[in-house]
Amino acid sequence: MRHHNATPKSSATNQTWAALVPELVCTDLASSLRFWCDILGFAVRYDRPGFAYLHLGGAEVMLEQAGGHWETAPLDPPLGRGINFQIEVADVKTLHDRVVAADVPLFRPLATQWYRAKDQQFGQTEFLVAAPDGYLLRFMQHIGEKPA
Repeated sequence: MRHHNATPKSSATNQTWAALVPELVCTDLASSLRFWCDILGFAVRYDRPGFAYLHLGGAEVMLEQAGGHWETAPLDPPLGRGINFQIEVADVKTLHDRVVAADVPLFRPLATQWYRAKDQQFGQTEFLVAAPDGYLLRFMQHIGEKPA
């Protein structure tokens, strides 16, 4: 069973925000925005020089131009090593086809996977692609549950 918690709201804007929003440093913010928005379909919720807050469905991510105040060590590519971001979408096949049509190389092709959680298995169709700076993105669509 999937559980969803209420998301916090800003009293100033009455806007709903995700409880966890990663902020990813980008070496070329303009190039990253073209990838995230034009190819992947994210929309800009708001931006300012050197920064953009994006959303797609319930997924939210912030992108920041490198050189900001959050960098704790030298940025050696690929960025984001050791992590992948799972992003649930309504139609993973259509998104996959759009990424392929844009000639973006896939890290893993579209496939169905079953993941065990106690006595259940949760199925999803997924593919993985790297953002321009190397952040690994796993786009997925739930396909159901079954006993383990």
